[in-house]
Amino acid sequence: MHQPVTTNPFIIMLINMTVVFLVLIALMYLIKLIHYIDPTKPKAKEAPAPSPVVQEVAIPDNVPQKNDDEVVAAIMAALSSMGEYGTVKAIRPINREGWKQSGRVQNMNF
Repeated sequence: MHQPVTTNPFIIMLINMTVVFLVLIALMYLIKLIHYIDPTKPKAKEAPAPSPVVQEVAIPDNVPQKNDDEVVAAIMAALSSMGEYGTVKAIRPINREGWKQSGRVQNMNF
């Protein structure tokens, strides 16, 4: 039978922690290597210089050009239920891309 090399718990802890960190460092470099040689990564292409062209906004065909009385009444009812009073001067469609970000910001404020 052979005797254990050491029975000191601190030496055993240091050996175990050293082995764990060496394995973690090896995994870190392996992951970096995989990212470096990744064949599925799209190749970087040079983007053309942006030209200062002004784009005109086209109004979709499905948006009514004049406001229906029912739509104005529904908007006024919604505004008055929120505590806003006054008259509606203009109703125009807006770009709906900001709804996602607006919801995220609103959830962060709670």
